Amino acid sequence: MRLGVFVQTPGHHVGGWRHPDAVVDGWPNLALMKHIAATAERGKFDMFFLGDGFATGYGEHPSTIGKFEPLTLLSALAMTTSRLGLAATGSTTYAEPYQIARSFASLDHLSGGRAAWNVVTTAYSKSAAVFGRQHPPHAERYAMAEEFVEACRILWDSWADDAFIADKKAGTFVRPGSLNVPSFHGKYFTVEGGLNVPRSPQGHPVLIQAGSSGPGQALASRIADVVFTAQNDLTEAQAFYRTVKVQVAGFGRGADEVLVMPGVFPVVGRTTGEAQEIFAELNRNIDTAQAFTVLSERLGSDMSVHPLDEPVPDLPETEHLKSRAALLIEMARREKLTLRQLYYRVAAARGHLLLIGTGAEIADVLETWFRAGAADGFNVMPPFFPGQFDAFVAEVVPHLQERGLFRADYTGTTLRDHLGLKRPARRS
Repeated sequence: MRLGVFVQTPGHHVGGWRHPDAVVDGWPNLALMKHIAATAERGKFDMFFLGDGFATGYGEHPSTIGKFEPLTLLSALAMTTSRLGLAATGSTTYAEPYQIARSFASLDHLSGGRAAWNVVTTAYSKSAAVFGRQHPPHAERYAMAEEFVEACRILWDSWADDAFIADKKAGTFVRPGSLNVPSFHGKYFTVEGGLNVPRSPQGHPVLIQAGSSGPGQALASRIADVVFTAQNDLTEAQAFYRTVKVQVAGFGRGADEVLVMPGVFPVVGRTTGEAQEIFAELNRNIDTAQAFTVLSERLGSDMSVHPLDEPVPDLPETEHLKSRAALLIEMARREKLTLRQLYYRVAAARGHLLLIGTGAEIADVLETWFRAGAADGFNVMPPFFPGQFDAFVAEVVPHLQERGLFRADYTGTTLRDHLGLKRPARRS
């Protein structure tokens, strides 16, 4: 089983920052990030994962109002960790291939081969304003993303692995013939000239993709090493898992070359009752405006205009988070949720798997999903930091280790080692 920690501080729950054990002093807090990374490495996690977003404002989720730029933070954490994978989100809609390729190759060098790029198309149209651009439609964003990744791969293969020989006697710093100068001309991006970063320890950073819509799954099947997804029903998770693996095979890749890791929102208590009380306290602390912002963004419509205690209304298809909106609507229909009940679910787990219980109870569900072919691992989303992540590592991880489901120690040094992924050969 693979495990990542999805770090949104002070917590994934909209009200998580108000819990007495949540750290909110000195925001944004580098000491807290170091603590989370150290805890993850002590727990033998595969990766520390940072999402990203560009918009801010009073109604935003507390974790997005003010935050570190992900690659800057991970570069700092590379100096305080030695095995933990370091994954950051980078937008293919609001960045350039050379910039992304250079940054992630540099992080891979700084960390000794532990970098991963979460390839996102950036769903929210309000992000366009801060860049002074028009937000492209959903399908076009995915076409741009595929081209963007191909340009980055060509850039990462600019230099041979043994290019930089620094032969002082011969006066040769770079081996002749070791540079392939990229010449990439696509519909959206053009790259002429090589990357001025040597080929990195992993060859290419690990590629993560989190789209679950049709275009998102197709892109993931072609380019991703890891697929992050939101799933909250075992049967549907199994179907998603099978679909991705079939599509991966259709592109000539082995099923084990792509790992599917759903998000899980665990509320951990020493007893089931304690876990339920923690969750109840979190829900009592929900800020209505922020919760409605999150719900409206996920569904692509202003939900504050609808009655809270009636069934979730029929909604037009969104151009933003298509797959997430569909997942939430399906969950609401399946469980006959009112809008208020859906509001509470989204304020907590945002459509991901919500688990409330003891370490053993949570481990039971993770084991069931893993053994049932619904997941290769999980991206853990604690309701608040650091307390609930500390509890997960202390209370859940030992059960997974005792059952032979999770490593007792690292056996490799790179993120590809941890995930069982091959280092890509350089393409000439």
